Amino acid sequence: MKTYSSGRSGIREEILERRKGSNYFERIERGASDSKGDLSVNFSTITPKKPNSALRKVARVRLTSGFEITAYIPGIGHNLQEHSVVLVRGGRVKDLPGVRYHI
Repeated sequence: MKTYSSGRSGIREEILERRKGSNYFERIERGASDSKGDLSVNFSTITPKKPNSALRKVARVRLTSGFEITAYIPGIGHNLQEHSVVLVRGGRVKDLPGVRYHI
């Protein structure tokens, strides 16, 4: 027999599914293959996973769909500033956990 709290798990998603359709979250995440975003959050450097050693440049980007993602800034040096408008494409960075997009 379920406990009260385990029976209620996922209730918010069920309500949203009923209200907006079953693939609501999938539609938001898919969007276009390229998405426009505004660099309104911050820049930082992340150290990669184990055998590698570096300071990789990443940025938190707020997309026009409202999502906030972490995107990798490739190349040597960049001229991005806060509130720059950027085009974000898919493609993860293998040695940076959680970075699934490129600017």
